[in-house]
Amino acid sequence: MEKRTKYILAATAMLVFCINSTLVCGAKENNSPVDNEERSVFTRTDFAMDTPIAETLYTTGEDITEEITQVINDADAKWISWSEESSELYQINESSGEEFLLSDEMAGYLEKVMKLWEDSDGALDPTLGKLTQLWNLGGENPTVPEEEEIQDALAHTGFGSVELDGKSLTMEKGCTLDLGAAGKGIVCDEIISYLEQQPEVTAAIVNLGGSSVTAYGQKPDGSQWRVAVTDPRDTQGDYLGSVTIYGGEFLSTSGDYQRYIIEDGIRYHHILDPQTGYPARSGVTGVTVVCSNGLIADGLSTACFVLGWEKAEPLLEKYGADALFVDEEQHVYLTEGMKERFQLLKDNYSIQ
Repeated sequence: MEKRTKYILAATAMLVFCINSTLVCGAKENNSPVDNEERSVFTRTDFAMDTPIAETLYTTGEDITEEITQVINDADAKWISWSEESSELYQINESSGEEFLLSDEMAGYLEKVMKLWEDSDGALDPTLGKLTQLWNLGGENPTVPEEEEIQDALAHTGFGSVELDGKSLTMEKGCTLDLGAAGKGIVCDEIISYLEQQPEVTAAIVNLGGSSVTAYGQKPDGSQWRVAVTDPRDTQGDYLGSVTIYGGEFLSTSGDYQRYIIEDGIRYHHILDPQTGYPARSGVTGVTVVCSNGLIADGLSTACFVLGWEKAEPLLEKYGADALFVDEEQHVYLTEGMKERFQLLKDNYSIQ
């Protein structure tokens, strides 16, 4: 049996992922359109949430890029991780079958996730924890599970398995929550909250693993942030294109090239279809979403990948989000708002 495993987490690519950003630590920029106060630009690359992190910070104060990395680690350990005992998500799953009193923060996050779950008709499903662990496509030994195993994992998922009433959460015994489809978005929201408390910071951009990017403020030269979009079938080559985002916006990308295995010539990726228990087959290879909330951007990119271009349009309109879709025939589909943001850089793709 032919089997090949592929993971796309290229740390070196992170250095150029944010196009036209200054990447020289300590560089000075004066007389900018923002103001005339001297500022420094600091950069940092690190590893958090099992993914490479790239930060660029414009400030009139000290370098706080290390503190931003700590915000990421703290949010993961406090709320998102399913394996750390300190995480509220871990504690929720341990209490499966019993009522659990949520923190204010987690109650707010889950309220948004549950609304996305409902609005996407289940395409974004936070109850797929056991199924995700079964496939283990982010682990060391991913494999295609047996059909019986998949059906057993699906037995405790879907609408009706979770009840959220304010801060009170009750899950059906055997149900396991997984915030992987919203986790990086939650972290991006936390980063913005932290930066808003730092008056010396005038602008910043933070890239989590190439799939979640948050921009804050305006660059000193007045130009907008331009973020590269990966070609799903040429992940080590030239980028598909670039997307313009503005301060206070979030970009999230979901693709079948990020974590996957190829077995007997078939690509099995990590974005699972809640209806089948198998990787989603909507004809889409990548989806990029831009909106004004990190959690929503992250959740929408997953839901839209599962739904596909046509079914996802009403959902995107409901949330006022811009998006681009790449399909298996090398076609690119753009929402109206994305047409003003996106620049195609590869000749072998065509905009529909």
